[in-house]
Amino acid sequence: MLSDLILMSGNIAQGEGGMTQMLGTLVPLLLIFVIFYLLLIRPQQKKQKEHQRVISELKKGDKVVTQSGMYGVISSINEEKNIVVLKVCENVKIEFLKSSIAGKVE
Repeated sequence: MLSDLILMSGNIAQGEGGMTQMLGTLVPLLLIFVIFYLLLIRPQQKKQKEHQRVISELKKGDKVVTQSGMYGVISSINEEKNIVVLKVCENVKIEFLKSSIAGKVE
């Protein structure tokens, strides 16, 4: 009977050691995920939200640059089709997707 109690206490201790070992393995993985989130995912989300804000505030007459590097002035915006018409020089107008606008030019 005493020997059974000693064996049971040994099994309990091994079970706790297994839990500690599992936590020891899980903590570094969680730490890597947190670092990955803070260094890569969060800044990208902030940048994307800022870009969406700039695009939603575009209006006729704004000077903009496209992602391909073309400068122009917005002559019209079609919200339904998500298209922006840029005037790049006299009598030259080009249609772009609204999402291809990189930003406003000051």
